Amino acid sequence: MDEVLKIVNDIKAGNIKPIYFLMGEEAYYIDKLSDYIEDKVLTEDEKGFNQTVLYGRDVTIEDIVSTAKRYPMMAERQVVIVKEAQDLSRTIDKIESYAENPMPSTVLVICYKYKTLDKRKKVTKLLAKNGIVYESKKLYENQVGDWIKRVLAGKKYSIEPKANAMLVEFLGTDLSKINNELEKLQIILPKGSTITPKHIEENIGFSKDFNIFELRKAIGDRNQLKAYTIADNFAQNPKDNPIVMTTGLVFSFFIQLLKYHGLKDKNPNNVAKVLGVNPFFLKDYDIAIKNYPMRKVSQIVGLLRDIDVKSKGVGANALPQSDLLKEMLFKIFN
Repeated sequence: MDEVLKIVNDIKAGNIKPIYFLMGEEAYYIDKLSDYIEDKVLTEDEKGFNQTVLYGRDVTIEDIVSTAKRYPMMAERQVVIVKEAQDLSRTIDKIESYAENPMPSTVLVICYKYKTLDKRKKVTKLLAKNGIVYESKKLYENQVGDWIKRVLAGKKYSIEPKANAMLVEFLGTDLSKINNELEKLQIILPKGSTITPKHIEENIGFSKDFNIFELRKAIGDRNQLKAYTIADNFAQNPKDNPIVMTTGLVFSFFIQLLKYHGLKDKNPNNVAKVLGVNPFFLKDYDIAIKNYPMRKVSQIVGLLRDIDVKSKGVGANALPQSDLLKEMLFKIFN
């Protein structure tokens, strides 16, 4: 995020580079930078003749270079944006000759999503020398919660830890998808609001009571009634709660418990870091490791591997999801 802010601040200050090569696994910041350049570099009057948007599937590198070499009309510069440039991955090295001597009056933005250039290659070094090469890296799951808090703080919102965890649990590390959901909430809630699990349930569609997060907590607490109630709800709504995802996340929970048991340094900050969880939720893990000694956790991990195989239709004679969930809980609790 710091690198993105620097690029934006440089553009605001008039320090605009002739090439922006935006690449990497995380599409969110690639889109944000591209949109910012598209919106801010030219005035509305200049955009008509001097702003061109191309798509990788429709053009060649030669087309891009030809467009980039044009002179602006009645403006200081032109902007050429190439979206979905990863479709040109087989020929992207051909941009080398242009990167060596780019048009100073052109701002060429290349959005190269889900891929990266080899930094040892000449083309990458030339792009970095005469422009900007920005790599947008995928966040780890344990980093996404802090990202959500930072984004919301910048918009004058806050979020309760449980609501934050629900978003990460259900949306994973896809920042674009998470941001879309946060924007929905910002339309509904006034600035200064704190986003709660109830807001998530009512406006995004995740139940604050019947979700994998609550299932794992019920298992950790050895609250069998609640765990079986949630499992029954999952079985009635299999499309919203696929068995493969459920078993996978329960498995990851017990892997975390295994790590916790094995830690010598049980300082809360270290535990949160190793487990990749918000320190707010450590009390749930503290309860779980008391309820599940290390030997039992090891047994459960092995049992869950078997359930996972069955959930994928191997050797289970196509057991219904409800039966698999009950089997999983029975083996965990007994």
